[in-house]
Amino acid sequence: METTSFSGLGLSPKVLAAIEAAGYTTPTPIQAAAIPLAVSGRDVLGIAQTGTGKTAGFVLPMLARLESGRARARMPRSLILAPTRELAAQVAQSFELYGVNHKLTLALLIGGVSFDEQLRKLDRGVDVLIATPGRLLDHFGRGKLLLTGVEILVIDEADRMLDMGFIPDIERICKLLPPRRQTLFFSATMPPEITKLVGQFMNDPARVEAAPPATTAKTITQRFLFTSSEDREKREALRQLIRGQNVKNAIIFCNRKRDVDILFKSLRKHGFNVGALHGDLDQHQRMATLDAFRNGELQLLAASDVAARGLDIPEVSHVFNFDVPIHSEDYVHRIGRTGRAGREGYAATLVTPDDGKALAEIEKLIKETLTWLGDAPAGEDFNTRKRGRGGKKPAAAASGGRDSGRRGGGERRRGASDQDDGRERQAQRSEERAEPRERQPQQREDRPEPRERRSPEPRREQPTASTSAPASAEGGGRRRKGGSSLHQAGSGEPPRQHTSRKRSGGGDRDEKVVGLGDHVPAFLKRPVRIAQG
Repeated sequence: METTSFSGLGLSPKVLAAIEAAGYTTPTPIQAAAIPLAVSGRDVLGIAQTGTGKTAGFVLPMLARLESGRARARMPRSLILAPTRELAAQVAQSFELYGVNHKLTLALLIGGVSFDEQLRKLDRGVDVLIATPGRLLDHFGRGKLLLTGVEILVIDEADRMLDMGFIPDIERICKLLPPRRQTLFFSATMPPEITKLVGQFMNDPARVEAAPPATTAKTITQRFLFTSSEDREKREALRQLIRGQNVKNAIIFCNRKRDVDILFKSLRKHGFNVGALHGDLDQHQRMATLDAFRNGELQLLAASDVAARGLDIPEVSHVFNFDVPIHSEDYVHRIGRTGRAGREGYAATLVTPDDGKALAEIEKLIKETLTWLGDAPAGEDFNTRKRGRGGKKPAAAASGGRDSGRRGGGERRRGASDQDDGRERQAQRSEERAEPRERQPQQREDRPEPRERRSPEPRREQPTASTSAPASAEGGGRRRKGGSSLHQAGSGEPPRQHTSRKRSGGGDRDEKVVGLGDHVPAFLKRPVRIAQG
């Protein structure tokens, strides 16, 4: 279906006026395909890569359908579920932009924001409720929210929901909604778990697909640079890349939040105008950093994969991958921050000898020949064996992998109200779980052997209990009783230091303790039995 303007998509005059005021004239392919179906009330399954305008693809028809009707207290008329706070906030901004001619009320339920403020909005009644799954369920569990009045459900970035372990929450929420509703479902990829979810909760959806799943935009220039695994050299290579490009603004991605902090401090030390964004920052810091980056106050943004999807910053000129992403799909979403809405973009990735396997997966996914800055590495330049103990952690171990970091149980340092943000953090917290496991073997190696510490001298023969030979005949004969050394009287052997067992750390260690008793004749050390009764 070829559509060259929004006027032929069935939108209301109020929505069309808002689109014109925003400066948009031509719909993107996903908008042209999804909007007419959504306006008619049909369920829509949208498959589109990031940066294709799919947010407007569900916001615009929702505005048109919600023009009539009125919301009641604590009973939202529509619900939009987003995986992260940032994405939820951006959807809210889209409603404010396109809904300027409407009097629709909106509430944003995300972690890091006061419950009281959110409750006041719910009590007044909202037409559009935008939420992360954890905070939504928390409000519902407290009895502050009813979902029986929802007419339209939107699940955005469904594959990201899967990555972050939100699918059980999505299933629970869908079961709380009325069956007679419209569902709009958007995802960049369609793994089996998402396909099952679609079949369970959608009614004969119309499938629209604007681009092949997990492909990169043709407007993005992709380059790769082979460099050392040493972090100092990697940081120097990154600085040279940045200085060698005409960078208006850029997002720099790391696999771990710890590396985000290190890189942020290093770049700032070398005079770059940079901010940091990862899941351990509080909501105020994250939003302030994003606003500063959007407004041009920050040129560079060092970020973890929390920021890889859903950030609507249309004019990012460059993306730099300080680390090769472990999962090839994340590469597509990272570089999709640039080259948006038909603009030219540039993405450069630092590749180390440890990244051979991950790089091969990326090349297989994007189905493009990689272009290198400088000499391309040969096969023997990549490490093929596992690193031994004490070496640098493999990338997969450092990041914890998709299942261990994202779908695992994860830590919960917060109350239940912030469980949605906790799952965002799981992808960046895996190194803290991995490091103790790596240190344990070293601790076992450093642990001294108890027997060697107890017996540094060759073992002497011990006379039997019935032997009464003088001590000189056996080199200082001894009798053992109850584990103590009893020196024979007149043996001529200086009294030996006795040992006592002390626990230190995780194992038993023997330490020699010298006391006054070691200078007492042996016969005085013999135990004295006292008759009982």
